[in-house]
Amino acid sequence: MQKLTVTLGLFAAFFLLGNNALHAQSIKWMTWEEAIEANKTHPKKLLVDVYTQWCGWCKKMDKTTFRNKKVVEYINSNFYAIKLDAEQRADIQYKGQTLRYFPNAGRRGIHELAYALLDGNMSYPTYVFLDEEQSRITIAPGYQQAKDFLNVLKYIGEGAYANKTFEQFMSGE
Repeated sequence: MQKLTVTLGLFAAFFLLGNNALHAQSIKWMTWEEAIEANKTHPKKLLVDVYTQWCGWCKKMDKTTFRNKKVVEYINSNFYAIKLDAEQRADIQYKGQTLRYFPNAGRRGIHELAYALLDGNMSYPTYVFLDEEQSRITIAPGYQQAKDFLNVLKYIGEGAYANKTFEQFMSGE
């Protein structure tokens, strides 16, 4: 009986540690409204992951790059991370306007905010970087491996985009 108690205790400890480790490796995703509200009191740049439910590369990004420890830590420290389903049907309130889903746009419908952020170039996944005032810095389309995406995150997060090209940043100029 004592062995069973010890075994169950160890199992419980590993389970709890495992769950904490997984939780620590998660990006703190927010809704658009949550990020805008948080930005009012503690300004940060915004990272908007524009995706769809059916997008295979979006799912791969979630399973690989967005679980990389360095990527997770950098995003959580330097950005408000927003997941935006380009086909979501829920309205989004922003700057006194209601942004809506348009069912007859595209093959499956498009949310007005996704359309605006991507300038109508609806490809997934696409990452939109906004500054602290919600002005667009840049758009980064397509699946990105962790190492490459971390370079983009640092380019934006460190503010290098303001006075260097990405190539200059990468070469150390």
